[in-house]
Amino acid sequence: MPEVTKEQIQAAIKGYVEPDLERDLVSANCVKDIAIDGGAAKVAVVLGYPAAGSAERIVAAVREQVLAVPGVTDATVDVSWQVQAHSVQKALKPIDNVKNIIAVASGKGGVGKSTTAVNLALALIAEGARVGLLDADIYGPSQPRMLGITGQPESKDGSHLEPMTSHGLQVMSIGLLIDEETPMIWRGPMVTQALEQLLNDTNWSDLDYLVIDLPPGTGDTQLTLAQKVPVSGAVIVTTPQDIALLDARKGLKMFQKVEVPVLGVVENMSIHICSKCGHEEHIFGEGGGERMAKQYGIRLLGSLPLTAHIREETDNGRPTVVAQPDSRVTEIYREIARRTAAKLSLQAKDYAARFPRIVIQNT
Repeated sequence: MPEVTKEQIQAAIKGYVEPDLERDLVSANCVKDIAIDGGAAKVAVVLGYPAAGSAERIVAAVREQVLAVPGVTDATVDVSWQVQAHSVQKALKPIDNVKNIIAVASGKGGVGKSTTAVNLALALIAEGARVGLLDADIYGPSQPRMLGITGQPESKDGSHLEPMTSHGLQVMSIGLLIDEETPMIWRGPMVTQALEQLLNDTNWSDLDYLVIDLPPGTGDTQLTLAQKVPVSGAVIVTTPQDIALLDARKGLKMFQKVEVPVLGVVENMSIHICSKCGHEEHIFGEGGGERMAKQYGIRLLGSLPLTAHIREETDNGRPTVVAQPDSRVTEIYREIARRTAAKLSLQAKDYAARFPRIVIQNT
């Protein structure tokens, strides 16, 4: 029987391209150890992103590749993940207890950005991460309603706020500090100051990701975020409609100019499926998000259907990911979450020395 080498096993694993990473695990530096005992091989895979929904797939795929190596009679594959802090804009430092900030933006309103942001955050939790959500829309905060949160946050020291929690998600919003029907009649400088305070004066607790739900457009809030908030990456939400895509491109270019990596684009309301007859119709056009992704060399993270229950569930304070955890729509949100986190894990620099904790095992 031929002697099995680590190089052979490593070469075999290279034959599997992980869909969320869009590359093989070896080149992505996720294969941390290969042990060989006679014909038995043991492989340790440590991902840089939470992957509860794909761990079994990775185990099966890697095991199949390893068993195909001549001389290998048994293969054991262990998959875990370690979320690390990554690079941000120049001259900015990560916020204490927040490893990565992901901004969710759109060029215009009405494309389902806030719904996407809250479901993305909840999907990251479902995949195995510790997550927070900052509602940065000062004029129109919607996350308290979407998450069913009532009451006001506490302050233990009189100067910092404790985030409120819903469905395991740490949340902060101006909507938690004012009456729901009180209009915010503020000029730009007050808005940007409020955003900075909500971000920096909240006692976030050991977050892997803080998702920021930005207001639509490219105004003061977005500029403040780009200049003063250490953002690791941005996600652009659009619909296939030409007008929405035109504004989404502006948002994308804004992030590029301020050196915030765009992790990808989410196409919302991509198709409508009639609940009565099952007829499928592209109400807002077709393939716009994919064309935009190809044009700018970014990834189409996923396409979401236009369905009534997504709106109904957020209105009732239970977004789809928690209201229908086994649904196809939730599966899409979790795919988007993994692809977003996987992209971030590949492109950013490691600040692990500053955050030595967190290894979440998955079997």
